[in-house]
Amino acid sequence: MIDIKLIRENPEIVKENIKKKFQDEKLPLVDEVKALDEKVREVKQKGDQMRADRNRMSKEIGGLMRDGKKEEAEGVKTKVSEMGAEMEALAQEEEKLNAEIKEKMMVIPNIIDPSVPIGKDDSQNVEIERFGEPVVPDYEIPYHTDIIEALDGIDLDSARRTTGNGFYYLKGDVARLHSSILAYARDFMINRGFTYFIPPFMIHGDVVNGVMSFTEMQNMMYKIEGEDLYLIGTSEHSMIGRFMGQILKEEDMPYTLTSYSPCFRKEVGAHGIEERGLYRVHQFEKQEMVVVCKPEDSKYWYDQLWKNSVDFFRSLEIPVRTLECCSGDLADLKVKSCDVEAWSPRQKKYFEVGSCSNLGDAQARRLGIRIKGKDGNYFAHTLNNTVVAPPRMLIAFFENNLQADGTVKIPEPLQPYMGGQKAMVPPEHKKNF
Repeated sequence: MIDIKLIRENPEIVKENIKKKFQDEKLPLVDEVKALDEKVREVKQKGDQMRADRNRMSKEIGGLMRDGKKEEAEGVKTKVSEMGAEMEALAQEEEKLNAEIKEKMMVIPNIIDPSVPIGKDDSQNVEIERFGEPVVPDYEIPYHTDIIEALDGIDLDSARRTTGNGFYYLKGDVARLHSSILAYARDFMINRGFTYFIPPFMIHGDVVNGVMSFTEMQNMMYKIEGEDLYLIGTSEHSMIGRFMGQILKEEDMPYTLTSYSPCFRKEVGAHGIEERGLYRVHQFEKQEMVVVCKPEDSKYWYDQLWKNSVDFFRSLEIPVRTLECCSGDLADLKVKSCDVEAWSPRQKKYFEVGSCSNLGDAQARRLGIRIKGKDGNYFAHTLNNTVVAPPRMLIAFFENNLQADGTVKIPEPLQPYMGGQKAMVPPEHKKNF
């Protein structure tokens, strides 16, 4: 949510930003908010003036009574009483207008960073940099579920019976690998100075409205029937919500946090062949990074966060690239965002395994997260990024580590978490190892 002062003073900047995001249907909202804001200030000014008049008249009553002018005093009392009812009506009108303004402001997109490339959708995102040499081996790389099934590590049929499409059972060495990757990611971030958290996996509706747009909520969140609780789609939701309504000390900034959680997503609109298997699922686990910082430090932390993801994947010898999200691909709260994509030898292309976002003060404004400064309080900036999100990361892992003989190499950093195991072997081949 942007500062309403920007609409008051520079509405054309807000309109130009809406055009850059190809959301022209939202342009009328700017003038509507501006008109409502002017009306609010008129109502408030009238209420303030009446309050001042009432206070003055209340003082007059005492003087009139002392002077023995009881009848005149009673007349002033009647006027003061009538003013109270009118002031109450003005207060209700002001509250209603402010609610209308908030509803419209929640839909107006955040002002994007000047460095964001202008484009209509994700097809116009811009590659920034590649890390590691993408390799296509001279032997076939099967679909990832076929690789995992050969290792006797997945049961999709049972999951369909118990829960439906978009769910899975992992088992044996593959389930252990899944947990090992998360444990390694946890330690990787702790070693970089981040504080480890396990947050609540459900949040109230006011937190949901604070951390994401209405469209995102509709497409992502599962609601608990009959309760004001939602299953989180990422631990960023409850981690940012932790600071709701807080005034933070400037000397405590920044908060650099890494959090583990299961994640639950509707994935409305998901379709296509690459969304079979483990690519788009309704339940997964993730290690996340979250930073709450001073506004002047958010650019620095944005760069640190995406670099952490790149370094994590490169430590496991998986080639990756960074992709700058264009204006039309940015969610409404985001100022700037880039995707980290891993190399798929089977598809001979990169695919998304994480997303790094700077949300400026948008979440802080919605949730009331302020920093106490020497010259007054100001809104914090919030950022988030994925360290790793298996099982999607497992696709990159298995494709890049599959050997010609059907075994899967386990990179050195994961071996201690796998009990020293250096390779995963299909059951029918184990007698040869």
